[in-house]
Amino acid sequence: MKSLEELKKLREELQKEMLARNSKGKTKIVIGMGTCGIAAGAREVLQAVLQEIEKRKLDVVVSQTGCIGMCEKEPLLDVQLPGKDRITYGNVTKEDVQRIIVEHVINGNIVEDLVVARLEEGGE
Repeated sequence: MKSLEELKKLREELQKEMLARNSKGKTKIVIGMGTCGIAAGAREVLQAVLQEIEKRKLDVVVSQTGCIGMCEKEPLLDVQLPGKDRITYGNVTKEDVQRIIVEHVINGNIVEDLVVARLEEGGE
Protein backbone atom coordinates (compact mmCIF):
# COMPACT_ATOMS: atom_id res chain seq x y z
CA MET A 1 0.00 0.00 0.00
CA LYS A 2 1.53 3.25 -1.08
CA SER A 3 -1.16 5.86 -0.57
CA LEU A 4 -4.13 6.88 1.50
CA GLU A 5 -6.30 6.41 -1.59
CA GLU A 6 -5.29 2.74 -1.83
CA LEU A 7 -6.15 2.28 1.83
CA LYS A 8 -9.56 3.91 1.37
CA LYS A 9 -10.27 1.75 -1.67
CA LEU A 10 -9.32 -1.39 0.25
CA ARG A 11 -11.54 -0.33 3.13
CA GLU A 12 -14.53 0.17 0.82
CA GLU A 13 -14.00 -3.23 -0.80
CA LEU A 14 -13.79 -4.95 2.59
CA GLN A 15 -16.93 -3.16 3.83
CA LYS A 16 -18.84 -4.36 0.74
CA GLU A 17 -17.60 -7.89 1.36
CA MET A 18 -18.67 -7.75 5.00
CA LEU A 19 -22.13 -6.52 4.03
CA ALA A 20 -22.45 -9.38 1.56
CA ARG A 21 -21.61 -11.83 4.35
CA ASN A 22 -24.13 -10.29 6.74
CA SER A 23 -26.77 -12.92 7.35
CA LYS A 24 -29.33 -10.65 9.00
CA GLY A 25 -32.73 -11.26 7.49
CA LYS A 26 -31.69 -14.52 5.83
CA THR A 27 -32.61 -18.08 6.61
CA LYS A 28 -29.83 -19.83 8.50
CA ILE A 29 -28.96 -23.51 8.65
CA VAL A 30 -26.34 -24.69 11.16
CA ILE A 31 -24.99 -28.22 11.15
CA GLY A 32 -23.22 -29.78 14.13
CA MET A 33 -19.78 -30.84 12.94
CA GLY A 34 -18.13 -31.92 16.19
CA THR A 35 -16.49 -35.33 16.17
CA CYS A 36 -19.71 -36.84 17.50
CA GLY A 37 -21.69 -35.31 14.61
CA ILE A 38 -19.16 -36.34 12.00
CA ALA A 39 -19.12 -39.90 13.33
CA ALA A 40 -22.93 -39.96 13.10
CA GLY A 41 -23.00 -38.75 9.47
CA ALA A 42 -22.94 -34.94 9.62
CA ARG A 43 -20.63 -34.64 6.60
CA GLU A 44 -23.19 -36.39 4.42
CA VAL A 45 -25.94 -34.19 5.86
CA LEU A 46 -23.90 -31.04 5.15
CA GLN A 47 -23.26 -32.16 1.57
CA ALA A 48 -26.96 -32.91 1.08
CA VAL A 49 -27.92 -29.47 2.46
CA LEU A 50 -25.47 -27.69 0.15
CA GLN A 51 -26.75 -29.68 -2.85
CA GLU A 52 -30.41 -28.87 -2.06
CA ILE A 53 -29.64 -25.17 -1.55
CA GLU A 54 -27.76 -25.05 -4.86
CA LYS A 55 -30.35 -27.10 -6.75
CA ARG A 56 -33.16 -24.82 -5.59
CA LYS A 57 -31.12 -21.59 -5.84
CA LEU A 58 -32.02 -20.58 -2.28
CA ASP A 59 -30.47 -17.61 -0.48
CA VAL A 60 -29.61 -19.40 2.75
CA VAL A 61 -26.62 -19.03 5.06
CA VAL A 62 -25.17 -22.46 5.88
CA SER A 63 -22.64 -22.75 8.69
CA GLN A 64 -21.11 -25.31 10.98
CA THR A 65 -20.69 -25.58 14.72
CA GLY A 66 -18.98 -27.94 17.12
CA CYS A 67 -20.59 -30.29 19.61
CA ILE A 68 -23.44 -28.80 21.65
CA GLY A 69 -23.85 -31.70 24.05
CA MET A 70 -26.66 -33.71 22.49
CA CYS A 71 -24.35 -36.35 21.06
CA GLU A 72 -27.03 -39.02 21.17
CA LYS A 73 -29.16 -36.90 18.80
CA GLU A 74 -26.43 -36.31 16.18
CA PRO A 75 -26.40 -35.35 13.38
CA LEU A 76 -28.04 -32.10 14.46
CA LEU A 77 -29.29 -29.47 12.05
CA ASP A 78 -30.71 -26.07 13.07
CA VAL A 79 -33.03 -24.03 10.89
CA GLN A 80 -33.84 -20.43 11.69
CA LEU A 81 -36.15 -18.51 9.42
CA PRO A 82 -36.07 -14.71 9.79
CA GLY A 83 -38.24 -13.65 12.73
CA LYS A 84 -39.03 -17.24 13.73
CA ASP A 85 -37.85 -19.62 16.45
CA ARG A 86 -34.69 -21.65 15.87
CA ILE A 87 -35.60 -25.29 15.39
CA THR A 88 -33.11 -28.08 16.04
CA TYR A 89 -33.61 -31.32 14.16
CA GLY A 90 -31.94 -34.46 15.46
CA ASN A 91 -30.88 -37.83 14.10
CA VAL A 92 -30.99 -36.21 10.67
CA THR A 93 -30.06 -38.35 7.69
CA LYS A 94 -29.14 -37.16 4.23
CA GLU A 95 -32.54 -38.51 3.17
CA ASP A 96 -34.26 -36.13 5.65
CA VAL A 97 -32.56 -33.06 4.21
CA GLN A 98 -34.80 -32.60 1.16
CA ARG A 99 -37.90 -32.84 3.37
CA ILE A 100 -36.51 -30.27 5.84
CA ILE A 101 -35.54 -27.88 3.03
CA VAL A 102 -38.89 -28.16 1.23
CA GLU A 103 -41.19 -28.26 4.25
CA HIS A 104 -39.42 -25.89 6.64
CA VAL A 105 -37.07 -23.65 4.67
CA ILE A 106 -39.30 -23.13 1.63
CA ASN A 107 -42.84 -23.63 3.02
CA GLY A 108 -42.28 -22.57 6.64
CA ASN A 109 -43.72 -25.77 8.13
CA ILE A 110 -41.73 -27.40 10.91
CA VAL A 111 -41.01 -31.11 10.41
CA GLU A 112 -42.32 -32.06 13.85
CA ASP A 113 -41.23 -35.71 13.93
CA LEU A 114 -37.53 -34.70 13.67
CA VAL A 115 -37.57 -31.80 16.17
CA VAL A 116 -35.42 -32.23 19.29
CA ALA A 117 -35.30 -28.60 20.49
CA ARG A 118 -36.73 -25.12 19.95
CA LEU A 119 -35.14 -21.80 20.85
CA GLU A 120 -37.37 -18.76 20.84
CA GLU A 121 -36.48 -16.02 18.40
CA GLY A 122 -33.97 -13.64 19.92
CA GLY A 123 -32.68 -16.31 22.29
CA GLU A 124 -29.00 -17.07 22.42
